[in-house]
Amino acid sequence: MNQDGVIKLSDFGWSTHTPDNRRKTMCGTLDYLPPEMVHKKAYDHTIDIWSVGILAFEFVTGHPPFESDDQAETFRKIKSLDVQYPEYVSHLARDFIARILQNDSESRPLIATVLEHPWLKQAE
Repeated sequence: MNQDGVIKLSDFGWSTHTPDNRRKTMCGTLDYLPPEMVHKKAYDHTIDIWSVGILAFEFVTGHPPFESDDQAETFRKIKSLDVQYPEYVSHLARDFIARILQNDSESRPLIATVLEHPWLKQAE
């Protein structure tokens, strides 16, 4: 915790540097894999934004959005963005998560935009 009371978490277990800032390695927790990895395409830093959406869903519901009984079904749900929101998830929370969980990585918001979302701002 820093002097402002902010806790920052990170995991550098799979970190690397590539000249073009793109990777092709499939790694990480199954339920957090972005569509780029599932489609075996190169990916960049936008997968971190994807993870924020997965985490937000899991914080609100207690389970990841694409959780399934087998890997193939999880991959199918990720590819099709098959997210089922429980009734108790607010409109703002749904909007926050849906804006982040985009198949097209270029459609995902920048972190500055994420931090300005009304769902996060209402907690201030």
